[in-house]
Amino acid sequence: MFGIYLKRELGRRKKAALVIALGLALGIALVITVNSVSAGMTQAQDKVLQSLYGLGTDMTVTKARTAPTANSSGGPRFEFDASADDDDDSQQSSDRVTTQGGQALKAALVTQVADQKGVEAAVGALTLNVTKVDGSFTQGKAESSSGSSGNSGQGGPGGNGGGSTAAPKVQGGGASFDVNSYSVAGVDVTNQDLGPLAGSKITSGVTFTSAQTDAKVAVVSKSYAKENSYKVGSTLTISSTKYKIIGIATPDSSDSTTDVYLPLKQAQTLGDAAAQVTTIYVKATDSQQIDTVKATITKNISGTTVTTSADLAETVSGSLSTASNLATSVGKWLSIAVLVAAFLVAALLTSSAVSRRVREFGTLKALGWPSRRVTRQVVGESMVNGLLGGALGIGLGLAAAYTVTAISPKLTAELGNTGGGAGGGPGGGGPGRQSASNTMEIALSAPVSVTTIALAVGLAIAGGLIAGAMGGWRASRMRPADALRSVS
Repeated sequence: MFGIYLKRELGRRKKAALVIALGLALGIALVITVNSVSAGMTQAQDKVLQSLYGLGTDMTVTKARTAPTANSSGGPRFEFDASADDDDDSQQSSDRVTTQGGQALKAALVTQVADQKGVEAAVGALTLNVTKVDGSFTQGKAESSSGSSGNSGQGGPGGNGGGSTAAPKVQGGGASFDVNSYSVAGVDVTNQDLGPLAGSKITSGVTFTSAQTDAKVAVVSKSYAKENSYKVGSTLTISSTKYKIIGIATPDSSDSTTDVYLPLKQAQTLGDAAAQVTTIYVKATDSQQIDTVKATITKNISGTTVTTSADLAETVSGSLSTASNLATSVGKWLSIAVLVAAFLVAALLTSSAVSRRVREFGTLKALGWPSRRVTRQVVGESMVNGLLGGALGIGLGLAAAYTVTAISPKLTAELGNTGGGAGGGPGGGGPGRQSASNTMEIALSAPVSVTTIALAVGLAIAGGLIAGAMGGWRASRMRPADALRSVS
């Protein structure tokens, strides 16, 4: 009887049922869209952080920043031999290798960090910046504007292929310079699950083996290999040392902040930084206790700065950060407001519909229907309307999420400095490369999880119950006499 009556009444009131369902559908669709876009924002931020940290890294330890001394050099100096008067044209090249901002830690601290409570693993890495100057000289002596003796060119670290160069003062001849910077990361080949190479996959060739702790081999990033026409088997020369390229690394997300990867000992030799590292990558035993582990390391190991992914996330700005803030603040409250309005409209429409059915419900009560049976009938109709609205809302929400994913709008993430090492985020490239990679482009997606669908179904049921409760309360207060008055 309940089902037959329910079907008949819903068939008679299709327009009213559709209006109530559409109101609920709009609110539910908005909730799904906002939740899916917010999930996409979170994934995008995670990709940005992983591109700097590497997969599996919970925090990094770097040397606490110190103020520059009065005698600190303004930039690297390069010495060339331009005294060969017999040659009309002298082609020379010089590499300047520096540690990341000069902020180096003793390698022994890696073991000390690993021994701290709550730390599962710790790996050291050394980040270097290589500034390469190619000079072409014509008879005569060239003197750099820095005033250094001999013939030199001074160039501050710049991005790949675009470093700055000081205009030389030429005496009795001519000179021209090309200044390029790229970053080098020394990798602990015995544990590559953490560190600068952890966020990339070897897409050509092979990665390091644990036996290559001091081998003259290199892995280069895909972008750097393409820019310089390197491939597996090519030779890379840094400061007269030749390295065989054994693999090409492609980052899991965004652009790589490191151009060249070497075994840690080789990087230490190049940078004249024996038994030193610039960054210690840390994995915690429990991701829920990261703040506690950070406090422990900070307390027990002085002179260091501990940076977590949460700290780094605070430095991310640009359209990604703006959109994320809008989605989590404005979007959340907008969806709540629309949902509340949809529930309220559904309740009012249901109550109004019950009021127009005075004769019907009064007659049913006169025939012996108890109030609870009338209430159950109204709630049943409202539940069907709510489920219909939920189905429509889920469909609209999925369509909106699919549209966002298909369009994949590009968002930019500008990475600030956390105050740890120089040159941007922890584990990033040296000052030159990091400046070029300081802005990343991320394609936005809108994944819909099972939890979001379950939330939508729950909201549909809640909307039906609220509307049914309002209509049922109104119907339960009707008496048989109301039916007779409505006839007259």
